Amino acid sequence: MAVSIRNLTKTFGEQKAVNNISFEAKRGVITGFLGPNGAGKSTTMKMATGYIRPTAGSVIVDGIDVTNDPIKAKRSTGYLPEHNPMYLDMYVREFLQFIASAYGLSNSKSRVEEMIELVGLQREKSKRLSALSKGYRQRVGLAKALIHDPKVLILDEPTSGLDPNQILEIRNVIKNIAANKTVVLSTHIMQEVEALCDHVVIIDKGELVADDDLNVLKAGLNESNGIVLEFESPIDKSAFEKAGFELQDYELNAYLVSSERADLRAELLRITSENDLPLVSLTKAQKSLEEIFHRLTQTTKG
Repeated sequence: MAVSIRNLTKTFGEQKAVNNISFEAKRGVITGFLGPNGAGKSTTMKMATGYIRPTAGSVIVDGIDVTNDPIKAKRSTGYLPEHNPMYLDMYVREFLQFIASAYGLSNSKSRVEEMIELVGLQREKSKRLSALSKGYRQRVGLAKALIHDPKVLILDEPTSGLDPNQILEIRNVIKNIAANKTVVLSTHIMQEVEALCDHVVIIDKGELVADDDLNVLKAGLNESNGIVLEFESPIDKSAFEKAGFELQDYELNAYLVSSERADLRAELLRITSENDLPLVSLTKAQKSLEEIFHRLTQTTKG
């Protein structure tokens, strides 16, 4: 287990920012770490990377207790904070060489070139950091986090403020490096979680409210007997109503049917066929991750 968080708590005066949370992040898995503003995400990530000490509990990274040996733990951790700090007067290659030297890498020159290749900085490698777009600065930050080949990569809002093309490019970089690392990704963008993450941890008001694989979480919080019927054009619902079904408007030309009948799909298809209705698709109803997130973070006590 590359990252293990146990009973982690952080208080600031009388305020409990993080309250006794526990979860694990596995190697080869991208774990999405989610929560509303003020939920305690950034505080948790700062404790996980050794930037602040917990009030109670522990963070174990690659078998190392971050509180007891923060320097050794940081050698196994790469961190890209939301506000990516760098020396803007330096050039890309110069800056990465500086970071490699700070880690004491014996192969610093070759490692810098590897990182430039990995994150797609070839065209920008001779520019000053101040001349880079935000997307390329994020790539530099990712290269900085990866240059010492950490086993754990912690990313805080890695695509914040990027345009759609830059978002796709950064996502692809993260996917490519995730196979052999433990990746924890904090973000407010639900589409990003669905595109990248295998596992999801959600906190609210400092409390853990979800910790599960993404597909399990979505399946568990969806109605098992809801069916969505989509038609080419609006339909007369009377044929369904005569058979005892209530069709609720779902979206344009689509209707939701909820029923306890075991043969629900077959019955709906029969009615559609017998009445020559222009059916496009019949699918199980699925709540979006946004809806699941809203439900979990609106029902927490506190």
